[in-house]
Amino acid sequence: MTTEFARHLQQQLQELRDAGLYKAERVITGAQGALIQVAGAQGAPGRTADGREVINLCANNYLGLSSHPQVIAAAHEALRTHGYGMSSVRFICGTQDLHKTLEARLARFLGTEDAILYAAAFDANGGLFEPLFGEADAIISDELNHASIIDGIRLCKAQRWRYKHNDMADLERCLQEASAARFKLVFSDGVFSMDGTIAQLDRMRELCDRHGALLGIDECHASGFMGARGRGTHEHRGVFGQVDLITGTLGKALGGASGGFTAARREVVELLRQRSRPYLFSNTLMPAIAGASIAVLDLLEASTALRDKLEDNTLWFRRAIVAAGFDIKPGTHPIVPIMVYDAVKAQALSARLLELGVYAVGFFFPVVPKGQARIRVQMSAVHEREHLERAVAAFAQAGRELGLARA
Repeated sequence: MTTEFARHLQQQLQELRDAGLYKAERVITGAQGALIQVAGAQGAPGRTADGREVINLCANNYLGLSSHPQVIAAAHEALRTHGYGMSSVRFICGTQDLHKTLEARLARFLGTEDAILYAAAFDANGGLFEPLFGEADAIISDELNHASIIDGIRLCKAQRWRYKHNDMADLERCLQEASAARFKLVFSDGVFSMDGTIAQLDRMRELCDRHGALLGIDECHASGFMGARGRGTHEHRGVFGQVDLITGTLGKALGGASGGFTAARREVVELLRQRSRPYLFSNTLMPAIAGASIAVLDLLEASTALRDKLEDNTLWFRRAIVAAGFDIKPGTHPIVPIMVYDAVKAQALSARLLELGVYAVGFFFPVVPKGQARIRVQMSAVHEREHLERAVAAFAQAGRELGLARA
């Protein structure tokens, strides 16, 4: 590396620190759960909670399954019977029965004909659009879609439209403008991760039917707990079985490890196996993740107890944090954005909360728009009421000290 390039990088990093936009990674020394051991923050000098147990409010562990005994036991068994890894891609070295079983189970769970596994949900979105759509087609997406959707669409030669966030009138305008396209696809996050906004899939399905378009969703923050049976946003909105393309992750509610998937009609999945580059050129999931994910689906198909508890926790916390004097984004999702608006203040609040025994991370530009900095907290079924009561008390104290909570 040249000295000039190194100085260039150092300057950019310092600019991030000076602007209050530097993202530090805290180290935890055990499993995910309602309580975690925090070892400090890499690259962030100053106050930490070294070695202390803190309440965890920022994991995507919605159902508490990342450390569930039945899930861990299934991972151990798959490791024992199927080894550590596949060592190559599936069309070269073959696939395992665990992966085929998991794909079939995901398809059944999501109400589609088939599913295909990827190493990550980012890969599922990155490998979705280019094999299916070309220059004669149109892809219409929400302006706040996840970065993986944006990047996947960029790899595709289809014509592109963006509609205003969650704005059905603007979506219809885009559909009308794209009327000459051979095939049209409307694609959206099922749930938007920064605000917890739930896409209006019922209305979107109606518009797509009216204009002869396909409908696709990313279900990373929905699969496992949205809807009465936890099937996702399409169940929540009453259009289960009526969405053409579904991408999602195994790295959040469905066990919290890694891996992604696309679920769709059989022909779609078959073509993705032939042409989707992240699938063709990346190893698939390690067998332990596949085996554990099957156990996750066993749990979720047997009972809705976890998603029901998550729903109760979410309702209680949303009411309590507003009563403590904070502004939140309205909604019903377990993502609860606690609005601070200023990046530096969001980081100060996060640091003080950690001192008070609550692990909650600040979000700011470029992750969210300028002036929209926040602490994003996430509820989990593994939280007990005492955890949430202590967390709200810590927010109230820190808010008063920093002048961020209404009296």
